[in-house]
Amino acid sequence: MKISARNVLAGKVTNVTKGAVNSEVTLTLQGGENMVAIITNSSVDTLGLRQDTATYAIIKASDVMIGKGNEMKLSARNVLAGEVAKLQDGAVNSEVEVRLAGGTPVVAAITKESVKALDLHQGDKVSAIIKASHVLLGV
Repeated sequence: MKISARNVLAGKVTNVTKGAVNSEVTLTLQGGENMVAIITNSSVDTLGLRQDTATYAIIKASDVMIGKGNEMKLSARNVLAGEVAKLQDGAVNSEVEVRLAGGTPVVAAITKESVKALDLHQGDKVSAIIKASHVLLGV
């Protein structure tokens, strides 16, 4: 299967916490970073997710925000530190590739105005920010 999402990140399940309807699933990515996804209990059961299950976190580039600076307090569960590895400008949007500390690349699609407002440059220390509800899981 091929998909259009730019981010397909390999990892292993390290924890599953079931609630009444949804579950919180924590993955450890290949580079060592943790990623949290909120999915339905039915999806956990269908995918057979349990500790050490090899799993992919799938995130559209448009669901990734970029943060710069040290004083961010956010409700997003996934705030992944890295640095800008690549910037590619388009007519309206720019593509920002963030290389996480463990080497995993995460691609964000943000507006050119946001790139200017954040004064982004290759090599800048940034965070890739992803809401747990925007993370799809696949096995």
